[in-house]
Amino acid sequence: FRAMDQLLAELKNKPPIIVVDFHAEATSEKMAMGRYLDGRVSAVLGTHTHVGTIDAQLLPQGTAYVTDIGMVGPVDSVIGDDIDSVLRRFLTIIPHRLLVGKGRTAFHGVLVEVDDIYEDARRAV
Repeated sequence: FRAMDQLLAELKNKPPIIVVDFHAEATSEKMAMGRYLDGRVSAVLGTHTHVGTIDAQLLPQGTAYVTDIGMVGPVDSVIGDDIDSVLRRFLTIIPHRLLVGKGRTAFHGVLVEVDDIYEDARRAV
């Protein structure tokens, strides 16, 4: 959180649109960062868990927020990895290289519309 304060302070000639890709595990941490940066950045988009959330919203001060935007990868998988190799790892507790899943692919993401004058988000889907 303090690192974001420092980064934003260093942007003397602030770019008109700032999108934060917040790569974190805990949803509470992502939500807190969204609230912390509300009004100071255009969007806070959570990543890392590979599981998209359905909470796209505009925060009170104009920042678009999504807890996790999901992944681009195989649908019939465990967060992108081959199901059998993931199950083998859990059942044997023996570390081994996971294989990428195969088959149908999903493209998850988010579309954020930002007002180019006021620099705040107008829509997030």
